[in-house]
Amino acid sequence: MTAGQDFDSWVAPHLAVMGRVAARLAPSADRDDVVQEALSRAWRRRGTYDATRGTAAAWLCAIVAGEARRARGRVRPTVQLVDGPALAPATDRDLDLERAVAALSTRQREAVDLHYFAGLTVVETAVVMGCAEGTVKSTLSDARGRLRLLLADDPTGERA
Repeated sequence: MTAGQDFDSWVAPHLAVMGRVAARLAPSADRDDVVQEALSRAWRRRGTYDATRGTAAAWLCAIVAGEARRARGRVRPTVQLVDGPALAPATDRDLDLERAVAALSTRQREAVDLHYFAGLTVVETAVVMGCAEGTVKSTLSDARGRLRLLLADDPTGERA
């Protein structure tokens, strides 16, 4: 945070990516609750933010990732009611991709979720995961290779 900048205006540009991270890392938890808990923690720890160690988005998403891990540990069954227009039904390809991503190792799944689904850069993903950029690149490469195998119906890569 810069001097004189209020917390709300500092956080506002990052709320969408925080929500995407929460939705990907704690899908069965209430994404809004995860983000709210992360915002509360960020508010309490705002004095520890150091811009030289990463972007505000990466710092905030690291907090969301921690809250998502906690939320996964306390998940209880819920029914989600959708108010408004119906969501487009998932295609078989969407379901195949979700199953394939779920079959990745925990580290690969987290890297894929953060980078491809939440839209974080490699640098931001590294900050959230607490590792080096090269590790993220290697993990993403390994994950892509594993996804290619999981999604391939035949050696040519064509789907039936």
